[in-house]
Amino acid sequence: MNIKKFVLPVFVLVCLMQLSVPAKMILDKEDVLASGKEYKFKTAPVDPNDPFRGKYITLRYDENTIEIPKEHDWVRGDDIFISLTEDDDGFAKIKSVSKEKLSEKEGFVKAEVGYITSYTTTELIIDYPFDRFYMEESKAHDAELTYTESQLDTTSVTYALVNIKNGDAVLKDVLIDGQSIREIVKAKQQK
Repeated sequence: MNIKKFVLPVFVLVCLMQLSVPAKMILDKEDVLASGKEYKFKTAPVDPNDPFRGKYITLRYDENTIEIPKEHDWVRGDDIFISLTEDDDGFAKIKSVSKEKLSEKEGFVKAEVGYITSYTTTELIIDYPFDRFYMEESKAHDAELTYTESQLDTTSVTYALVNIKNGDAVLKDVLIDGQSIREIVKAKQQK
């Protein structure tokens, strides 16, 4: 009989622990959205043959390379910390790259080394952790078409709105000429 009194509290404790992990992940992302610094990352065209994989838009960014010395010890897949600043138009710019975590006073994001080029200069290509923008299933196809059209239009400015806090990043929205892609797709579907 003693074992029954022990099993129920242990079972409840295990259940609470299992629920606490996803709850903490959600709360951490909500904290980044609520109190993180907002950056605008200008997007770059993606190969039109790279369709939706699931229900998201694949994003690539203009600001994803930095020149490094020819003699380097960077390795593909390494965690790196990108110190950020903003240009005159408010878009994120890479200030520096480090293998060590930066000061919390600086705006920085944790990313990975994508690959390294060695042509006339040696450049490190950054893989940001916010390269997928998930959409509601009913709007996914129209969002993909809208995004592709905006990338082909040289007069259009397309960018991702990303909140960053202590290296963590949350992709908040994708904007085309200052308007949310969600709102553009919603308006198109209502026509």
